[in-house]
Amino acid sequence: MKTQKRIAAIHDISGLGKCSLTVALPVISAAGIECSVMPTAVLSTHTGGFTGYTFRDLTDDLLPFAEHWKSNGFRFDAIYTGYLGSTKQIDIVKEIFDMIADEDTLIISDPAMADYGRMYALFDMDFAKGMAGLCKKADIVVPNFTEAAFMLGEEYVAPPYDRAYVEGLIKRLSDMTGGDAVLTGVQFSDDGIGAASYSRADGEVKYAISDKLEGSYHGTGDVFASVLTAAVVSGRSLADATALAVRFTRDCIARTLADPDLSRRYGVNFEGGLGGLASELAK
Repeated sequence: MKTQKRIAAIHDISGLGKCSLTVALPVISAAGIECSVMPTAVLSTHTGGFTGYTFRDLTDDLLPFAEHWKSNGFRFDAIYTGYLGSTKQIDIVKEIFDMIADEDTLIISDPAMADYGRMYALFDMDFAKGMAGLCKKADIVVPNFTEAAFMLGEEYVAPPYDRAYVEGLIKRLSDMTGGDAVLTGVQFSDDGIGAASYSRADGEVKYAISDKLEGSYHGTGDVFASVLTAAVVSGRSLADATALAVRFTRDCIARTLADPDLSRRYGVNFEGGLGGLASELAK
């Protein structure tokens, strides 16, 4: 019998709204992988489309959390990080990598900080430099085009893209971090969107593109990165994991569009696809 794998997910958590840990925990668990959570903050709702939410910063709890895990000898097959709220949290998470990862622990970082050519509120380019430092400790990074450009100190380029730009950007990103990379938001035309993956082992850029559905939805980046993480830790190649994450995310959006009672600001209906994901990853 195979030993169950374990992933440490370091993200914030919202009581309502499908993003961060409320996505990572069920998605990774559906893959048959234990998901150990380290919350960086607790919010009553996510911040997209809501006002008046409560916020509890857990920065000071992160190192004691990790020290307790280490003292008990817990081992992790992977560490998966997402949105971090400050440069202080970035520095602490880098310490945590050194504390709880061993030579076989895969580190996957989604540098959630920017989109559509703009940094998120409260972040600046110094934060992007800090996040670039964190990503240099990762084995796989999963940025969108804005985040990749900002970490590289480049100007953001809006879609549609050509292959030369995509492949140049993802290789520069991989050279900077020293690991593999996945770029989300690849668009060669107005009717398709997906992701590109680059494995340093084979030196190839591979694409997974689906039809583009209408609208913009909170939490789809977390859905994508969580599926990718679960698939890679389950033994899928980076290209196969990327393709699965693109399909799953597209189907979540389609499921949400088909339900007139769902509000887009809550996120997408990923729960309806977890059974299929579990079956797919069990193959």
